[in-house]
Amino acid sequence: MATKTPKKRTAEIVPKKSTKRHAAVVKKVPPTTLITGGTGFLGSHLVRQLVESGAKDIRVMATSIPEWLLGLGVDTFEGSVTNADDVARAVDGVTEIYHLAGKVSRDKDNSREMYKLHVDGTRLLCDAATKAGVKTMVLASSSGTIAVSETADVVADETYSAPLDIIARWPYYASKAYQEMGALERFNGKGARLVILNPSLLLGPGDDRLSSTKVVLDFMARKIGAVPNGGLNFVDVRDTAQAFRVAMQKGRHGHRYLLGAVNWTFVKFFDRLERLTKVASPRLAFPSKFAIAGAQVIDSLFRQWNFTSPVQADEVEMAEYFWYFKHDKARRELGFTPRDPSDTLNDTVRYLRENFLGGK
Repeated sequence: MATKTPKKRTAEIVPKKSTKRHAAVVKKVPPTTLITGGTGFLGSHLVRQLVESGAKDIRVMATSIPEWLLGLGVDTFEGSVTNADDVARAVDGVTEIYHLAGKVSRDKDNSREMYKLHVDGTRLLCDAATKAGVKTMVLASSSGTIAVSETADVVADETYSAPLDIIARWPYYASKAYQEMGALERFNGKGARLVILNPSLLLGPGDDRLSSTKVVLDFMARKIGAVPNGGLNFVDVRDTAQAFRVAMQKGRHGHRYLLGAVNWTFVKFFDRLERLTKVASPRLAFPSKFAIAGAQVIDSLFRQWNFTSPVQADEVEMAEYFWYFKHDKARRELGFTPRDPSDTLNDTVRYLRENFLGGK
């Protein structure tokens, strides 16, 4: 009996010590950084860059959690920024927020959904963040809230006012403009810092939802029959994600930063794509008013027949404008240096070929 008693005591003591040591090893770092919309095109690049840099205190909020995100070891939260309870729980314990949640659509039928998400959701988030004591929020907006003009000689910067007379007709850009206004009003308390980043058209690899790169895919699939008369600005999604990380540290409160690589006419843009893809660029160009009117007629007819229109009138109209701007402020204050646009286009084409065109 004397020999069995010590063995029994040892068996009782060892598991307790082992359990304590195990708990100390697996204890997670409480998340202090919240990323909304972390599963989107920009968000996925931002999350991966943060994880690769060694960040371990990240919480990603999204309406659904994909497998690739679970594999990164970050804290995940399934919810919506339009739900007050979800938002309150998501901001608990965090000190900084990357607010990227949004919906990109040129369809007027989605206007109410975009307003609810961009405007109402941002107000909910700002109020909850203020109550929770969040210190910094970096908001993802769009260059289209500032930089859009009827003529090519207007090259905007951050001092320009939102051209509401133009963008009011396009629900996506209108909702993003009101989102900025709401955020500036709601997240403006003592010690709070709000930084707004305004990237242009995001290109690069990884756009599995085709939220930004559809224009390139349509070109490759020969779905673009005529060259628009306007011009665009685009930027690499990877450079944009890096700029968001810098803005969290260096961005000034209440300031906007335009992020873009180049201002090109659509003629030049399609010519560059032609060289990369060996797909012939369309040579036909309609006068602006004729192109817009024709697209509106086609779109209206298909809607009456309850069919999906092959032409979105708003997209045609937008392409007749010039979305030009300077990114000097971002370069000076955030060290923003976009890569060669040819590299961005090449990587975009390669990704779309491999994932949407069967490698062709």
